[in-house]
Amino acid sequence: MDKLIIDWQQLPTYNTVMAVASGAALLSLATIGRSLINNQKVNPKGWAMNLFTLALILITTGLHMTVTWPLAKYFPFDNIIFGEPSLVLGAMLLPIAYYLWKHEKDVVENENRMQAIAANFRHFKYLMVGIGLGMIGIAFAGVIYQLFAAPKEEPISGMFADYPMFEAVCISLVYAGIGIAAVIMPSTLEKLTQGNHNNNTVKFAYFLLTLVGWVWLLFGALNYFTHIGLIINTMG
Repeated sequence: MDKLIIDWQQLPTYNTVMAVASGAALLSLATIGRSLINNQKVNPKGWAMNLFTLALILITTGLHMTVTWPLAKYFPFDNIIFGEPSLVLGAMLLPIAYYLWKHEKDVVENENRMQAIAANFRHFKYLMVGIGLGMIGIAFAGVIYQLFAAPKEEPISGMFADYPMFEAVCISLVYAGIGIAAVIMPSTLEKLTQGNHNNNTVKFAYFLLTLVGWVWLLFGALNYFTHIGLIINTMG
């Protein structure tokens, strides 16, 4: 069997750091929300620095991947699948980071801080619903067109190369989870604005953000090994 050779000059890839940053961002948002709801001791400026760092990574990589068309000559859909969602997430993190930094005193001392924060950021609702539906669309595309399958030359992931639907379904479920979380987030923020912290929608949103956040973070970290192995195994 002929060895797979890839011209990596025509196939730039850096969705490793994008996946790690996206997972970290989702987990950070879930943790921040839970801390505020449970009236735990908080550190707004620390959160702000964390979110700003993640926003910087996601905006720069997401913007470059979005406007460089196609970034990958052989996989132009990567621009849409990885670039655009990362750019949107990074863009939303920036004002959240600014708010936490600027209003540190209110976030620490205000008894109704979660209501105040939710009241401000519920105005993201149209973007949240739009990108959420887009993520669900990516999930359907992943299954229908059997995307995300790794070649045999990629360590670990390549073990499922003969079963392309397996990885297509797994990754698509993650996209669907993020999409559902984004779609229900406006309703979640509305409940929080009303002071309804124990609503099932709020709990479900936290569960989804935490679950897909960990999956995305760990998958991105794993790709630092698998992508390096793929590059080494397919160099001419």
